[in-house]
Amino acid sequence: MLNPPQREAASHGGGPLLVLAGAGSGKTRVITHRIAHLIDQGIPAKAIAAVTFTNKAAEEMRERVAHILKNGKVARELTIGTFHAMGLWMLRQEREALGFPRGFAIYDQADQLGVVREILRRVGNDGADRRFDVKAILTRISLAKNGFIAPEAYAAAKANEADDYDVITAKVYPLYQEALRGFAAFDFDDLITEPVRLLDTVAEVRDRWRARFRFVMVDEYQDTNRAQLLLVQHLVADHGNLMVVGDDDQSIYSWRGADPTNILRFAEMFPGAKIVKLEQNYRSSKTILAAANAVIANNTKRHGKTLWSDKGQGELITHAVAPDVETEAKWVAQEARRLQEAGRRWQDLAVLYRSNLQAKLLEEELRAHDVPYTMYGGQQFFERKEVKDLIAYLRLALNGKDELALRRIINYPARGIGATTLEKLAARAQARHTSMWEVLKAAAQSDEAAAAELDVRASTRTALADFVDIITRLRERLATGVVAATRALVEEIALYDDLRGASPSLAAAQRRIDNVEGLFGTLTRHEAKGGGRDALADLLRHLSLQSDKDDKDEAGDKIVLTTLHGAKGLEFPVVFMVGLEEELLPHARTLQPQVTDVIDPDHATDVSEERRLCYVGITRAQQKLYITRACTRLTRGRTVPRTPSRFLLELPDELLEVIDLAELAREKVPATEVKDFFANFNFD
Repeated sequence: MLNPPQREAASHGGGPLLVLAGAGSGKTRVITHRIAHLIDQGIPAKAIAAVTFTNKAAEEMRERVAHILKNGKVARELTIGTFHAMGLWMLRQEREALGFPRGFAIYDQADQLGVVREILRRVGNDGADRRFDVKAILTRISLAKNGFIAPEAYAAAKANEADDYDVITAKVYPLYQEALRGFAAFDFDDLITEPVRLLDTVAEVRDRWRARFRFVMVDEYQDTNRAQLLLVQHLVADHGNLMVVGDDDQSIYSWRGADPTNILRFAEMFPGAKIVKLEQNYRSSKTILAAANAVIANNTKRHGKTLWSDKGQGELITHAVAPDVETEAKWVAQEARRLQEAGRRWQDLAVLYRSNLQAKLLEEELRAHDVPYTMYGGQQFFERKEVKDLIAYLRLALNGKDELALRRIINYPARGIGATTLEKLAARAQARHTSMWEVLKAAAQSDEAAAAELDVRASTRTALADFVDIITRLRERLATGVVAATRALVEEIALYDDLRGASPSLAAAQRRIDNVEGLFGTLTRHEAKGGGRDALADLLRHLSLQSDKDDKDEAGDKIVLTTLHGAKGLEFPVVFMVGLEEELLPHARTLQPQVTDVIDPDHATDVSEERRLCYVGITRAQQKLYITRACTRLTRGRTVPRTPSRFLLELPDELLEVIDLAELAREKVPATEVKDFFANFNFD
């Protein structure tokens, strides 16, 4: 059953529609019922597109539509996927218009960082690759690309800047773009910006895609950036049948380019837009919602809405005040164990924190108290070294221009090809305007002139020849079977022997071997679906698009540890929000930006975004919320007094029960006493 506002949104006819969906208000239900409604009205499934931010959300959406329609075949005809998956699909369809070769690679963040480091080594004669934070440079490039600022325009804009990061980015940016094209690669930003460029410049492409979709829906619209907005505007330009669902109060990603004005100014950008507010929360108790509403009401630039629930009042929010961070972490572990012994499952509990640095002590205390836990936001499966190494072999076999893949594996496992030889290969390729793979093949063969030019030892030349043979054999074997070819490669390079030799224990080695076997599981499923060598490149590109939340499968009966950013979209019966102190939440980088931060007055992360992050944390809790803080923390070897977070001031007294952990009896302290203490601090 849909409530009245949900029904109003789901049955909307044509034209732009903004659904302001507060936390826990059933936004996915609205989108899926709207899709089903459109199909019932005779709209072909192929004419409907729904865009999400994670693959998991896309899969869930398709499954729900299939359940509502009781027709899996029709649901499979829908276009449902992430922005990046849709962009990748468009690029594959428009290869001819792009003028791109048949195959191309997708570079994930690790690949991108590798490209930037290599450029810094080339352009910096003063140790630039060590002096600059490579991620900070890449962030600037990413923001420029999503803002459609070309390298030359960026350089002109930053010509008179004193900021060293802007200056070095102006040098790196054009070389980075040149390198990607030379490697026949796109990065994540290109998956959105390149389709937009095609739609901007090629009328035939523009007409084709505008005719393709008659209705477009976008989930989590508050997280869209400028490039994503432009893509959406292009797709709906002829009909205006756009439905977006989002919550400006949960806009917490401006630091990675998300523009909250996309949702705040929706009615201006899409004239005639209808706005529907979903304010009934199906997740949390009235106490938790009252706290969330009280905090977020202090933000001024927002769509006004107030969450409400027909659930009970629920328990008071426990605010635990610890003398130090060690006591805070220990108490969280003890309280978690007490809750479990009282009947809670471990998986009902989550611990949320602003910074990953807070996790170490929490982990230690949870282990000390035999509390099982799992961490979200850790290293993803396809980011593990042994998995990426094997994928790099496959990438190079499929695309000889993939220089990042070549550099990664040319001496792994070790075969006597050092950095000096690699640099000689790179210099020769640059001088000849060809790929490193072509230079490598020439040097490895009986081309005496090529070998002499490179000036490599006979043993190195043999190693190069062996490497070329390995890749060539892999390329040939892939034509007859992906899994068998990859198994043969693993045996040929003795990968498992290398993992055993490089691991500190047999157990650690087995975990790494199991990770490789996990990749074989993926390849086996790929092959079972009829995917051969040609489809393998698509599979590897899609593996690059996996997101953090896609890996959050059932982890068993364990407590979840995650950052506040990582908790978005999740919910738990019991939530601990730890470290509610100034310089943690709100974060110090918000209050005192660092040199590596991108300073953009229009989109800078500010205290209002930190307040939204606090709101997101509070609304993850269904039944019970704990908020903790420490009075002192160890900073650079010194014990430093801590100031309570300004957001604590915004919580009504009557919602709190305060516990002073310094008292052995843990006697409860009236909330008004702590409120009076907070009142002595001026946060303005």
